[in-house]
Amino acid sequence: MLRGHVFDTMGMTIAEKILAAHAGLETVRPSDLIDVNVDLVLANDITAPIAIHEFKRAGLNEVFDPERVVLVPDHFAPNTNIKAAEQCKILRDFARSQELKHYFEVGKGGIEHVILPEKGLVAPGDLVIGADSHTCTYGALGAFATGMGSTDIAAAMATGRTWLKVPETIRFVYKGELPKWVGGKDLILYTIGQIGVDGALYKAMEFTGPVVEQLSMDGRFTMANMAIEAGGKAGIFHVDDKTLAYIKGRVNRPYKVYASDPDAQYAAIYEYDVTGMEPVVALPHLPSNVVPLSQARGIKMDQAVIGSCTNGRWEDMVVAAEVLRGRRVSDSLRCIVIPGSQEVFRRLLSERLMEVFIDAGAVVSTPTCGPCLGGYMGILAAGERCISTTNRNFVGRMGHRDSEVYLANPAVAAASAVLGYIGGPEDL
Repeated sequence: MLRGHVFDTMGMTIAEKILAAHAGLETVRPSDLIDVNVDLVLANDITAPIAIHEFKRAGLNEVFDPERVVLVPDHFAPNTNIKAAEQCKILRDFARSQELKHYFEVGKGGIEHVILPEKGLVAPGDLVIGADSHTCTYGALGAFATGMGSTDIAAAMATGRTWLKVPETIRFVYKGELPKWVGGKDLILYTIGQIGVDGALYKAMEFTGPVVEQLSMDGRFTMANMAIEAGGKAGIFHVDDKTLAYIKGRVNRPYKVYASDPDAQYAAIYEYDVTGMEPVVALPHLPSNVVPLSQARGIKMDQAVIGSCTNGRWEDMVVAAEVLRGRRVSDSLRCIVIPGSQEVFRRLLSERLMEVFIDAGAVVSTPTCGPCLGGYMGILAAGERCISTTNRNFVGRMGHRDSEVYLANPAVAAASAVLGYIGGPEDL
């Protein structure tokens, strides 16, 4: 492995600093191949069985640290069929045999990328790898987090280490004032629309600027979550007072905050003025096929989904409830609300937002990835259209190949559920 550039005094980005620290090097530069220690290894009911199989096939007996390997059944859980049940049983049996501290059975957790930050398992400066592409979500906390294949995860479960190539960093600067009903989902969809689904291929996407500083943590999680939809290796934010307030009382271990140097080198810098920005919608069949809401208004929908690892957090539920309160879901479609965790689910009950959804005629599901990947809890038939707060709208993503998925923020999805066609809260 490369030993880095010891005599190079040029500044580093936040991503490079985290990687250098975990490689035990003073500096790293893009394209360096490095061997790093990881803070957390994650897998779910789809990806973990493959990793566990490879782990055993290699003759390995113990994970490197039972407190730093996390397994979450959330994609086809609660079990949808016999195959799903068998997949989840593999996780359950492995977690018990390895005495994993962080195995989140159904009813005790929720969607992996929602519950790990909630439970304080990720801290600023961490290096997290997961057998799920949306592991990049944790970059909202100032961590370097990225998805990997199951065989890489198997090796990391045993050794606590992995190797990777240091990515270049692209800096995204957001200026202006966000209008009402426009949030993190709109910012990231707009960005993907501007640069394309490969615009940040194997790059770290660093999100900065006055608008980002004003953005809530839930909005930041949404943006980091979808970095992979632009091809990004990671999405990352600088740690500020909002970050520190979020982790206070959650993270109970030492951590280190890193920040990009003023003379850090970037592959590119994009600046956007979002003043007056409309909510946006990603039309089928790519997250980059983005148009302003005004250009998608009126397209008839058969289903609306509000939830997922992208928009299943508390703030997302509050926004959707604000739009649905006192209104009814159109008779022409069905609306499915999926809180991202048991914590969010409980809060919906305690603050009586569950009543808002039920009174509106929506169905509220237990936390699950379900419909996002065409698993269950909202599969589309041929010819059906769904407006969804999820992260992907590929051909056949939520069901039949002849169905269509439109991506939007929670306010637009909720308003569209009432209207029966794509529209915003201002149309109600």
